[in-house]
Amino acid sequence: MINKQIVFASPWVAEVRERREDEPALGRGQAWVRKLYTLISPGTELACLSGNESWFGLPGVPGYASVSEVLQVGEGVQGFAAGDVVFHYGDHSAYQAADTNHVFVKAPKAVPLQWVPFVRMANVAFTSLRVSSIELGDAVAVTGLGLVGNMAAQLAKLQGANVIGIDLSRQRLKQAEACGIDHVLFAGDGDVRDRVSDLTGGEGVSALIEATGVPQAAVDALPLIAKYGELILLGSPRSEYKTDVTDVLNYVHLDGRGCITFKGAHEWRFPVRRDPFVKHSLARNSAVVLDLIGRGRLKIEPLISHVLKPEEAAGAYLGLRDDKDRYSGVLFDWSAD
Repeated sequence: MINKQIVFASPWVAEVRERREDEPALGRGQAWVRKLYTLISPGTELACLSGNESWFGLPGVPGYASVSEVLQVGEGVQGFAAGDVVFHYGDHSAYQAADTNHVFVKAPKAVPLQWVPFVRMANVAFTSLRVSSIELGDAVAVTGLGLVGNMAAQLAKLQGANVIGIDLSRQRLKQAEACGIDHVLFAGDGDVRDRVSDLTGGEGVSALIEATGVPQAAVDALPLIAKYGELILLGSPRSEYKTDVTDVLNYVHLDGRGCITFKGAHEWRFPVRRDPFVKHSLARNSAVVLDLIGRGRLKIEPLISHVLKPEEAAGAYLGLRDDKDRYSGVLFDWSAD
């Protein structure tokens, strides 16, 4: 059989390759799946395509958000059969042997197939809520309203917070409004701090979710946080930023509003599978997110900017890098392969 894959061949070179594969010899717990749609994760995948992610070797096949049809199951697979449609952490390829003991969840029939891969972005965002102290009625700001930041803002609102979304892209602000975010602020305006103060009665936000991954953005946002508030680091820091860390720590400790807590919110802090001794897991988060999407409480459609063929991958990644206002939620349609 012929399997088609998107390959990062070298820095900033994405191409489609075909490889001949034998019929799958599935290991225990594996399922052979045919991709229907995969979703680009812009932050992670552009970092990989740049060649600057040490864990991702070039050439390599990127991607980790898929909805697929199960074609065959291996020994020991329980609860899944040929014909099931599932969400899983699959790469950008037409076919794949997937581990059903990882995140592997049946997709509800009521959820449109194109929406299902966005569960991965919501899973990434969910950690910011899981580690936070956000409660009903709290004021929460989210800096960076890409796919993950938008999901974090939506989930914070579902948790009962009054949410302020902040971004440099007016298009992303429009998307956030379409997803029901209470207040959106253009980060390029000089009065963001005053606007946040007005919206919070002068107190500042009790939690700020930093989703850009830009270190300076986190430092610059500190004055928006209320006394005893928390800064939640959701976006993975990647760019270099030089500053006097003593000034930052003094602000957090005593010069600012006082006693600000930093919290890391990386997705993998939770176990993959459900565990009777741990409340949260990636599998449980996936099921919760699919339920929220199915009931219309988590909005996906406003985030979809493009549905492309795999052969259009090179243009998709360039668009995500150079034209962020037009490219946001980019899906690859594998259903014809």
